Amino acid sequence: MKTRLDFNFPAPTKLYFGAGKLTLLHTLPMPGQKALLAISNGQSARRNGSLERTRQELALAGIEVVVYDKVSANPTKECVESGTAVALENHCDFIVALGGGSVMDAAKAIALNATNTGDLWRYAMSGTGKRQPLHAEPLPWIAISTTAGTGSEVDANAVITNLHTREKLGMASRCATYAIVDPELMLSVPPRFTAFQGFDALFHVLEGYICKSSNLMSDMLQQTAIKEVATYLPIAYKNGCNLEARTHVAFANTLGGYSMDCSTCTVEHSIEHALSAYHEQLPHGAGLLMLSKAYFTTIIKQHVADDRFVNMARWMGKADSTKPEDFIDALMALEEACDVHNLKMSDYGIHPEEFDEMAENAIHVMARLSTQDIRPLTHHEIVGILKESYR
Repeated sequence: MKTRLDFNFPAPTKLYFGAGKLTLLHTLPMPGQKALLAISNGQSARRNGSLERTRQELALAGIEVVVYDKVSANPTKECVESGTAVALENHCDFIVALGGGSVMDAAKAIALNATNTGDLWRYAMSGTGKRQPLHAEPLPWIAISTTAGTGSEVDANAVITNLHTREKLGMASRCATYAIVDPELMLSVPPRFTAFQGFDALFHVLEGYICKSSNLMSDMLQQTAIKEVATYLPIAYKNGCNLEARTHVAFANTLGGYSMDCSTCTVEHSIEHALSAYHEQLPHGAGLLMLSKAYFTTIIKQHVADDRFVNMARWMGKADSTKPEDFIDALMALEEACDVHNLKMSDYGIHPEEFDEMAENAIHVMARLSTQDIRPLTHHEIVGILKESYR
């Protein structure tokens, strides 16, 4: 597989990376006077103190804050429109996202909807979206990462679920003014979610390395990120208080975001979006894990990127790899090291009777990703991946 020699790298966000970087927030020029502070609908931000610390930082900067705490794990259209209403009612002029990828995606979509009002799906550019262009620049927003999974802090796309149409798709907003990636905020993430999030970051770069859009820049980012996750995710999984391991996994996560800025993902992500569009409680990383062996085995059998699979196997610890199938061995070993190798779709209420419709969803709702494999998969092949992945 040849590497493209040209790329675009639209990354205007100013990134502050490293332990303790949250304390810099109050020193940064703020993009407004009143912030909607978006957090998840769980209790972690309150329990671990990150919410209070962020509020204090914003207070030191002279910023009034309105907390919006209704963001679900797979943020929905309703969640975004509700947050937009709160932002408008309180005259918030920028958004602060404190959380993982779901909170950041919701914040991006709220920022979009606050200045481009009405039904959010007007601005969705695929599926049943109305494909209307934005008529106003979205509100500025600030990303403060508390997990290491999506890289959403350094890109402009928001992934939102429409429960009524069973669509989980991306829509373009704007990049964050600032991104603060402080691994100290990730120390309390439970082991199971540490693994789900770390593998989400890994699949971004694995898919990016074997997709049509791979290029000189993305290859560099992906190689480093793959090595970082393979080395440090098992350590962070086993000892969440290991700040060095958390920092390396967070670094891989952010590199994954940059990878998507100049490359993309593949149909594996489209298939998972279909799974979690139908079953909202399915964590994105868990869905990708369930699909991973069958998906990558299908691509290996095409023999369209044998050299790349050998490279990835070597970066994941199989230094003597000579054949693409070694990558599957390396991936399964990493999944076993993090105890996520036996996940069951049936535990999340997924049924094989849904697979035909899910395959159709994967191809058409996230149409761009479904065309990014070197040889795009057919409906029949996607159904086969779902069947092979089912337990």
